[in-house]
Amino acid sequence: MVVAVLLPLFLYLGYWQLQRAEEKRVLQAEYDTRASGPAVQVERHLQRPEDLQFYRVVAKGHYETEYQILIDNRVHQGRAGYHVITPLKLPDSDVRLLVNRGWISVGADRNQLPDFETPGSLQQITGVATVPAEKYFTLAQPEPGWRRVWQNMDMSRYASVVPFPVQPVVVLLDPGNAAGGFTRDWSRLDAGISVHQGYAFQWFMLAAALSTIYLFLGWRRTGIDKQWQERS
Repeated sequence: MVVAVLLPLFLYLGYWQLQRAEEKRVLQAEYDTRASGPAVQVERHLQRPEDLQFYRVVAKGHYETEYQILIDNRVHQGRAGYHVITPLKLPDSDVRLLVNRGWISVGADRNQLPDFETPGSLQQITGVATVPAEKYFTLAQPEPGWRRVWQNMDMSRYASVVPFPVQPVVVLLDPGNAAGGFTRDWSRLDAGISVHQGYAFQWFMLAAALSTIYLFLGWRRTGIDKQWQERS
């Protein structure tokens, strides 16, 4: 009875995960098409996340350092550091666009923030627009008020503490863009196909293990019954 219930369930979950993997494969193709296509101009008014997400975008403006933040615990080639997030003020607009200018090292002393330059002249930035995850692991709630170092890029929190509207994306500055960037070894945007394939494999292995145990016990039971018949 247990096998009759669990085996179809395991197979269903395995095929469901394969279906999810196929959906993510379509999504990955969309990511790749957007990221490799012509750059989209960021507008001076607020846009929806889906209008910009995963597209290569282009924008002009001036960096503002007052509300620049460092995202902690970013590792590059085994070294600890920060990602530098700088708001870019769009021309003739109150809207800012957040730009991830790349990775910088922590330095010799964690108690002292690293020094780095931010160009003050008009900049043209290009890069891929991303929407930071809304769910992330954190050991404690951030302290109230403005902080220079953040553990995660929380868009809602950022928008709530700055006195200007912010586009709902963070642009990963292109490695070849000279607009005040640092180390930019960005990973390919991943839709998570392998995760669902891994889950599917686990469910199918459970189904195979259950079938093997069931057949083994059935074979053993048959053998025992046969021995009892021969003795009788």
